[in-house]
Amino acid sequence: MPLNIIQNDITKVHVDAIVNATNSALLGGGGVNDAIHRAAGPELLAEYHTLGELEVGQAKLTKGYKLPAKYVIHTVAPIWRDGKSNEEKFLADCYLNSLELAREYHLESIAFPLISPGFFEFPKDKAINVAISVIGDFLLMHEIRVLLVVYDKTAFMLSETLFSSINRFIDDNYIEESCPDINNRFDEILHLSGIFATAFDVGKVKRNLDDVIMQIDETFTQMLLRLIDQKGMTDAETYKRANIDRKLFSKIRNGVYYKPRKTTALAFAIALRLNLDETKDLLLKAGYALSHSCIGDIIVEYHIQNGNYNIFEINRDLFKYNQKLLGC
Repeated sequence: MPLNIIQNDITKVHVDAIVNATNSALLGGGGVNDAIHRAAGPELLAEYHTLGELEVGQAKLTKGYKLPAKYVIHTVAPIWRDGKSNEEKFLADCYLNSLELAREYHLESIAFPLISPGFFEFPKDKAINVAISVIGDFLLMHEIRVLLVVYDKTAFMLSETLFSSINRFIDDNYIEESCPDINNRFDEILHLSGIFATAFDVGKVKRNLDDVIMQIDETFTQMLLRLIDQKGMTDAETYKRANIDRKLFSKIRNGVYYKPRKTTALAFAIALRLNLDETKDLLLKAGYALSHSCIGDIIVEYHIQNGNYNIFEINRDLFKYNQKLLGC
């Protein structure tokens, strides 16, 4: 679970460290800061006041005391002024310096609130994009479990342009019915048996049929490993871009008949930058299909068709629409 977005109270999350957004004088930063201090008890405040003054974007660590988390990482959040005062750069520093501090202390998990909206008046969509970008880039290089904890889902905003674009795509493609079970759909059973194997799409040949037939007996694991080799990717690069834990990837690699969850299979399709046909083929090997009766599938298809294979951005949008996240 490299990066997961959840709705929760950060003071109740069981991780090695939670992050607290404060100001340079360490006088607090409103809601999250106050909640953390209330939950941790007066001992945290006493240690907190020994940290000294910090610059915007810097981070320091204290014990967690009565919190479920072992530690609290305090970072000085930027106040939004006009968008021309390096606010986004300072906000990125908050995330990066907190992550580097967690790595320095050999922590295995860290939970962030959404830093800077609210008390610090940072535009919510910009704050989300900075968080996703910095955490995502860090996870491509390092292995640590990260939670982005949202207390009130109304604070989790998408830009109006993106929100409208996804909504239009959903409206154009969504069929209002329950998500079909592939084992109860005759046409999908035909696909699974390899009779058509998605070689044709509305009468148009997508691949050579002989090539498709040659791959019929592949399992999901065999096809995944073949695609990784074809793409010239390493195992580590693949599971990190898929937002998949290294231990889970090892289990898949060593289990030729491993049956992944649908979100896991889709995560690998995104990591490998598969087109829509290739994604459908990989899903079929695991016994799944993309369905236009499932909003989550439509959102993934939207991103594939628009050439966006950033799994963290896709999960941002899935979270907004109350859908299961990929990988994790």
